[in-house]
Amino acid sequence: MKQFEWTFGIIALFRKGLRHALPGALLAAWLAALLPGAAPAGTDLIFGTYAADKPTATVKKYQPFLSFLAKRMSEELGEPVTIRLKVAKEYEEGIRQLASGEVDFSRFGPASYVHVMKENPGIRIIAMESQNGQKRFKGVIVVHSDSTVQSVEDLAGLSFAFGDELSTIGRYLAQEYLLEAGISSSDLLEFAYLGRHDLVGEAVGAGKYTAGALKESTYKKLVAKGVPIRVLASFDNVTKPWLASPDMPAGVLEAMRKVMLSSENEEIVRRIAKNGFLLGNDQDYDIIRRAMERSLAF
Repeated sequence: MKQFEWTFGIIALFRKGLRHALPGALLAAWLAALLPGAAPAGTDLIFGTYAADKPTATVKKYQPFLSFLAKRMSEELGEPVTIRLKVAKEYEEGIRQLASGEVDFSRFGPASYVHVMKENPGIRIIAMESQNGQKRFKGVIVVHSDSTVQSVEDLAGLSFAFGDELSTIGRYLAQEYLLEAGISSSDLLEFAYLGRHDLVGEAVGAGKYTAGALKESTYKKLVAKGVPIRVLASFDNVTKPWLASPDMPAGVLEAMRKVMLSSENEEIVRRIAKNGFLLGNDQDYDIIRRAMERSLAF
């Protein structure tokens, strides 16, 4: 009897025109709550990443975009889409989670992409972030604002702070750059891997290390906060890929890609990818593979 009463209520609401006021995805979710089995179960996804900066900042950065992405994908697929966020503490953990299918899609740095492809070649590129319509941006080597060091060659006999041991900028590209300047690990007084980019910049600003490698955006944030560092050198990096696990259904992947590549995306997208997204392919990351191989000589 109660089921009949609920059904009658729904019919009455439709007669009042409520069906015109609810978007399809919301209506489907509403019907599912009232009439179990009356609407598709929907798609539940887990987005995984690792904390290149503070974990709290990572959550704050991604959550609005993931909500937007779920809403747009719901419209594309005609069923409710939910996306949960899972932040790994370290790069290795984040790589393992995507390779094993523990998460459905991720945003990685280029070196992590190369690593995850070795663990699971079935990983697919959804899209690459755009940097003014290009697929390249800058990493930087910084020193203290008052440092007398004027060139990378001057770092011989001094100390250096790297980021995570699997970091594209924080390790591989920086080490390749040092090697090209004639500096290997044996030429440094000491070096260490500090993990996050912000920790590298803060350590150099505090005088704990002569120089360090970090991404340009983090450098600008630290300078704005008053951390006394300046750029000694810069080098090219490839923009970050968004990756799907091999288990993600093709239709879901295509819906996600369509939303991310749309030219009509709101301001919220630019908080994640300043200039939106581009189609990408595996060959875009060949310069990263070269740097990773070269860094073995460091």
